[in-house]
Amino acid sequence: MIEKAKRIAVIPGDGIGPEVVAEAVQTLELLCDTGGVQLQFEHFDWSADRYLRDGTSLPDGALKMLAENFDAILAGAFGDPRVASNQHAEDILLGMRRGLDLYINLRPVRLFHNSLTPLRNRTIEDIDFVVFRENTEGAYCGAGGFLRKGTESEIATQEELNTRAGVERIIVAAFEYARLNKRSSVTMADKSNVQRFGGDLWQRVFKEVAARYSDIEARHQYVDAMCLFMILDPAQYDVIVTNNLFGDILTDLGAALQGGLGMAASGNIHPGRTSLFEPVHGSAPPLAGKNIANPIGAILTSAMMLEYLGDGRASRLIEDAVRYALEQGQTTSDLGGSLSTADVGGCIRDRISQMANK
Repeated sequence: MIEKAKRIAVIPGDGIGPEVVAEAVQTLELLCDTGGVQLQFEHFDWSADRYLRDGTSLPDGALKMLAENFDAILAGAFGDPRVASNQHAEDILLGMRRGLDLYINLRPVRLFHNSLTPLRNRTIEDIDFVVFRENTEGAYCGAGGFLRKGTESEIATQEELNTRAGVERIIVAAFEYARLNKRSSVTMADKSNVQRFGGDLWQRVFKEVAARYSDIEARHQYVDAMCLFMILDPAQYDVIVTNNLFGDILTDLGAALQGGLGMAASGNIHPGRTSLFEPVHGSAPPLAGKNIANPIGAILTSAMMLEYLGDGRASRLIEDAVRYALEQGQTTSDLGGSLSTADVGGCIRDRISQMANK
């Protein structure tokens, strides 16, 4: 249980972000009222609306303020067709990831109800693993450029950067998680048969780190093969570790296995520091303002945040309530139900209240 009040920065963002974050925050507030959780919230309006209004994306001094004054950040989604360059989204989201050095992108891939997976004859026992995606380097570092842009002989370069320190710390984090959570294996995904230099670094560091964890099975798969095996035999995975680009792709595939992006939670983490938690689904502009978006990913993200802050009991309470709502068919249309965003959040909170009063 959280013994001292934790300060949470809430950034709803764009599109469906404000709608789903509202349900997550209300769920956390309920736990504060009934479950002994101690949280203090402060909301920030960093979004496309703010950017279009006065040009502000991530304000000066924001990173220092977040790092010094808050224990965690709960964000919605960023991206708006009115900002064609998506500059505000890059400034805010990638700015926080890089500026706060949140090198772990942790994405659970867990099936909460058998009916949600598109895989035939697979159950909740088969789909339960986590992906450790390196979050600050790789192909998303922004290195590259154009030569003779706009001409017939245009050349575009996009560079991938991998540092020894960056590769090692994400691999160590994956093995530490496996040991702490009694997971039996860590599988590293790369494309070292083609990407010989970055792949060679990942291969060497993975073998060196694995040697320190003799109690954990160390496995390797090429990323294209892993995409195949995640469909054919997802039960083989406990913990996956990979680079930024491959992690992005694999986790979206994983989200499909667990019921879609509306079910997918994530954390951007630097252990011991202010970390950022956000649902995976993006801003989904066509759904915005209609009260039809699935809030479960955001609510499960809030459960991840509670776990990170040290309240595993409250985190499990949220997960149990989500599981019950799914069993009862209390879902939005993407999961086959007919409820609104607010109604799904309300059903989950009703269940939390029932369990808290037992």
